[in-house]
Amino acid sequence: MFKGILIEKDEAGYRASLTDLDEAGLPEGDVTVRVSHSTLNYKDALAITGKGPVVRKFPMVPGIDLAGTVGHSTHPDYKTGDSVILNGWGVGETHWGGLAQKARINGDWLVPLPEQFTPQQAMAIGTAGYTAMLCVLTLERHGVTPSDGEILVTGAAGGVGSVATAILSRLGFRVVAVSGRPAEADYLTSLGAVEVLDRALFETPGKPLGKERWAGAVDVVGSHTLANVCASTKYRGVVAACGLAGGMDFPATVAPFILRGVTLAGIDSVMCPRRERLEAWRRLGSDLDISKLAAISNEIGLSEVMPLAARLLNGEVRGRVVVDVNR
Repeated sequence: MFKGILIEKDEAGYRASLTDLDEAGLPEGDVTVRVSHSTLNYKDALAITGKGPVVRKFPMVPGIDLAGTVGHSTHPDYKTGDSVILNGWGVGETHWGGLAQKARINGDWLVPLPEQFTPQQAMAIGTAGYTAMLCVLTLERHGVTPSDGEILVTGAAGGVGSVATAILSRLGFRVVAVSGRPAEADYLTSLGAVEVLDRALFETPGKPLGKERWAGAVDVVGSHTLANVCASTKYRGVVAACGLAGGMDFPATVAPFILRGVTLAGIDSVMCPRRERLEAWRRLGSDLDISKLAAISNEIGLSEVMPLAARLLNGEVRGRVVVDVNR
């Protein structure tokens, strides 16, 4: 038996609880992992609270991230004792995830724990940080350089935004952060932001084209915010879109794309190919200042996950939430 959060849906309704789980109930997979740390992400909070249609199979253990050691493996790439991490691949949605002390998964979904990071540090990065790195790699592939101008990061006090701000500033970009929490200004400047803007400037309908300002952007919000970011992106600029905290809609026009040649690049971290995952984690090892992880993240125990989920959805949580599943 082991501890885990279980989401159930039946005649009694939708509910999540911390409970004892039987190893015999673990789903099929060729690697069993003794989980040491997981995370609480926006998607996990939607699943736990039932505020979004994340879970597609019940019962479900949430948690789109995990780090731990291999307890048993029939996969050729992993043996007992190997340190591994997992991000995405539908865990916590269609396959039991990381918010439990054990997980059984497909070994092809795993990535070796980079030697630069402890399991706790890898989860302080987690899917949010790995997604932020995918955004940075996309900006680079499209030729955006520090000399091109400012980079805008929306939702900057959240997990993706915090890591994106830290990475981009370390790479020499002038990062302008957007946040709806004025109290987080000092935090964002400590990560490297040169300016902090109020999200109210972006979240209402704007003009099809605004004054050109951003050479590139990382957006986690969507809706009017993304439309306004695109409208004020410079000629041949690039916007990496990876989130929907403000909504799934995109009330924009084609003007930025056909008059300024702006590129809107979609970032998917869930089904991202292994080669790109490995590159993202390699670059995180070299381009993220590990000393900033303490400021970006805070750690909780498994029993604290459910009360915190609603606060995360309300935008009351800064940075990353690491979960020590053994306390």
